[in-house]
Amino acid sequence: MSKQHEQRTLVRTLALGILSGGRSATPLAVMALNHDRSSLKGSWQDWKVFNTPLGRGLLVASAVGELIGDKLPKTPSRVSPAGLLGRIGSGALAGAALGTTGKRDLRIEGAILGAIGAVVGSFVGWGVRKAVGATTGLPDPVVALAEDAATIAGSVKVVTAS
Repeated sequence: MSKQHEQRTLVRTLALGILSGGRSATPLAVMALNHDRSSLKGSWQDWKVFNTPLGRGLLVASAVGELIGDKLPKTPSRVSPAGLLGRIGSGALAGAALGTTGKRDLRIEGAILGAIGAVVGSFVGWGVRKAVGATTGLPDPVVALAEDAATIAGSVKVVTAS
């Protein structure tokens, strides 16, 4: 694996982490839905959470549940300790998985970058969502739907990039 390919993989792990800060389950669900993509060959495809119908189904169901739950008024903030911890874990898992897609195993580096990205994405996403709502006057659920679309599209782009 060339240094350039390693760097590209690590940038992608960071990007998935950032996206996990927006919606913790979406990047993992996108990976689950693309588990058999030949351009993503890596040991992560053998991890039970990605290679079994039950694991993939749970990841996708979690993402759908989060997309719905995010709009509810009693949903805690993503930057609360519990919300942040879940996003860090999700970003780390996505980064570790993507880090196995090259000749050199970068799962540790990927997990670290994914976790860092999740922290950054959580706080930046929270701030942007509040700012957009305040400046446009749009109701929070409408702004949240735009955030959903951006997170889904970004996750698909990062995961399927070759």
